[in-house]
Amino acid sequence: MTKAQIKQCAIYTRVSTDMQAEKEFSSCESQETKIRDFIKSQNNWQVFKVYSDAGYTGANTNRPALQELLEDIKQNKVDIILAYKIDRLTRSPKDFYQLIEILDRYGTDFISITERFDTSTPAGRLLRNIMLTFAQFERELVSERVKDKLLERAKKGMWNGGHLPFGYERKNKRLVINKKEAEIVRLIYETYLETRYIERIYNLLKEKNIKNRQGKTFSKQLIALILRNITYTGRINYAGQIYQGLHQPIISEELFELAQQAHRRRIRKFRIYKYFLLGGLIRCKECGYTMSACFTNKHRNGKLKRYYYYRCTCINKKGWRACPTKEVSAEKIENYILENLERISLDRNYVENLIFKLNYSLNTTRRDGIEPSQVCSKFTKFSVETIVSILKSFLLFLSQRRGVERNLLAKRFLKGILYSPETIKITLFYSENLKDFQVSQAKESPALRKQGRANFLGADKETPFPPQQKEFVSNTTSGHGRSRTYHLFFIRETFYR
Repeated sequence: MTKAQIKQCAIYTRVSTDMQAEKEFSSCESQETKIRDFIKSQNNWQVFKVYSDAGYTGANTNRPALQELLEDIKQNKVDIILAYKIDRLTRSPKDFYQLIEILDRYGTDFISITERFDTSTPAGRLLRNIMLTFAQFERELVSERVKDKLLERAKKGMWNGGHLPFGYERKNKRLVINKKEAEIVRLIYETYLETRYIERIYNLLKEKNIKNRQGKTFSKQLIALILRNITYTGRINYAGQIYQGLHQPIISEELFELAQQAHRRRIRKFRIYKYFLLGGLIRCKECGYTMSACFTNKHRNGKLKRYYYYRCTCINKKGWRACPTKEVSAEKIENYILENLERISLDRNYVENLIFKLNYSLNTTRRDGIEPSQVCSKFTKFSVETIVSILKSFLLFLSQRRGVERNLLAKRFLKGILYSPETIKITLFYSENLKDFQVSQAKESPALRKQGRANFLGADKETPFPPQQKEFVSNTTSGHGRSRTYHLFFIRETFYR
């Protein structure tokens, strides 16, 4: 027989996913078997070559086997292309018309064995166009359904897959914190807030011999991605929208927002947050100045030891004798305040007496030193359970965090502290909804405002606390000469040193 009598047939197979391609008897093999049986039923047809694209989409023509097939067609090696279905060759009408132009130019026919048409007849070409249009419609319909499903999963806080963020591992299609990696993520964020340079983070990780998931040194690109990944706050970014996720956060939203601001503008370093729990919150009662965080270094036995203080800024401006308060040990005052807050949270009788006085004062005129403000008389009464819950939640959350995140959390609960050697007056935020203290949607921390950085997270944004910031002030003196001051919407409580 001559070459004109024998048709050289090219078999083309394709599946879209790697999972299908890795099966022992894959769909590609099944397609090839059926096409071979069809070729055997024809006279003077023989298989020239099998072209298989396993794990490639049909939405475009960027497929190695298809490109090899086109090269063989241009060299007149193929007379007929056979595929199981037309959508195995392509799902795009535009791409198919371009392929048909090439086939017509070199005298090659295309046959779909299951749809029973070939391009050598007018009826076959009409059916081809109809089938291809429906194939594209099916692909777009499936695509829309998949997008809708992924969107609903994101709205429910479910992770939709993709690159697994460093610090998490995948369990039952959900993100679960990897404790060892999570510590590295926290270290990266805290170091960035201190230094503001990715280069220094890179050097620190290299010095400590900290490796990534593949056992290699962290690249600067990976560090930058970690610093911008909102997944670490317990949220999900899908299609440009942010949704609350089901997974646990590795860092707080405040810490993440501080890092994002550092990306966009040159700001002062935040090393103060690492060492001072109450930085920016303490004010001197004697002179009214803010007590700023500071430290001194002392050498003892050939070793350097650092001591941390809260120092009245008045003495920095006017001299050491300008204020009798001067300074106080940071460690002592922080421990003292936390111990007393814990004591009050366990003393229900004390809290009940406090609430009785506060609620009673709201319904009376000035009496025995009690003077409610006009706006507070319209405010709801205090709740014993709420105040106890706020105190216990504050102490619990504080014990679960460390470093920068621990100090930022304190700013969420504490509004301010008025200090003197005799008394310490603490102002706490009050809200009936404890979620106001647990979640901050990238809004301004009150501590940042008190430190003179009102524009740090955007001065036009709302505070993360409820809008009813109504004031009530009550001054009473007990038999022991202890002065107490209370504040509606938040509590002020005084303790002796």
